[in-house]
Amino acid sequence: MTDVSTTIAGVKFPSCFMNAAGALCVTREELVSLGQSQAGGIVTKSMTIEARQGNPEPRYYGFPGGSINSMGLPNLGYRAYAEMIPELKRFGKPVVASVSGLCEEDFPVIAAAINAAQPDLIEVNLSCPNIPGKPQIGYDPEASERIIKRVRPLITVPMGLKLPPYFDPAHHAVMGEVIGRCGVDFLNMINSVGNGLVVDPEREAVVIKPKGGFGGLGGKIIKPVALANVRAFYKFFEGKIPIIGTGGVVDGVDAFEHFLCGASAVQVGTVLVEEGLEVFGRLETELTEILKNKGYRSIEDFRGAVKEL
Repeated sequence: MTDVSTTIAGVKFPSCFMNAAGALCVTREELVSLGQSQAGGIVTKSMTIEARQGNPEPRYYGFPGGSINSMGLPNLGYRAYAEMIPELKRFGKPVVASVSGLCEEDFPVIAAAINAAQPDLIEVNLSCPNIPGKPQIGYDPEASERIIKRVRPLITVPMGLKLPPYFDPAHHAVMGEVIGRCGVDFLNMINSVGNGLVVDPEREAVVIKPKGGFGGLGGKIIKPVALANVRAFYKFFEGKIPIIGTGGVVDGVDAFEHFLCGASAVQVGTVLVEEGLEVFGRLETELTEILKNKGYRSIEDFRGAVKEL
């Protein structure tokens, strides 16, 4: 029998597929719908201190092969999500609370309150690329380490990091050293590839309004970057820190590649927005068929086993 369940930091997920923070997970209704779907977990929107409307619309655009967005962290504020977590846990699948902040001081406030609500895991988002005037914290190793060390004592459930894409082995090494010093239980990579630009040649215009059309790229187009980051950190930590692979998962083959590179689970964003909640059933069916054809019984049979030439 083929098993597509997985375990992250000691927490069992009935399926290895879940939503990425930001994809159909802002409102209570969206989160409840994820609970009722075939998703293996429920990931909240990355939350800030106060509720945010986010950036002006249009702020999302899908195109062949991917998407571009500049959402600007629209969310209900951390208090609303803290109240929802007990209800969401009743669906019998892990709840992953994604904690963000607009400044360093926000992170410990949110982390303490969300930890008190006892989600199954907490993901500290160091990588939102779409707040005008706010750099991605994950590209500053010193700031990242300060924040991680401030929230780590406040969090009693497994704590992970949502990281931006890194493009150089030196960056993998620097952040790997930071992560290794801070007691991180899991990693999630990558967030969208920041500051892409998509142009509509018919209208001779950019396709989203915020930031002059600049936004984060997602979907199939970013899969090679996501796989490279999953592989780099899997090798850096010798497979000892579980990794959630995010970026470019559109079908079962994409998920299979993430697992070969070292991921223990995958999250989907663009394809979930484009296709809806039914995508989880399709992805699970496609991955199951691949595993059956290859004679694998579970993800652990081949996780991290991609061959190098």
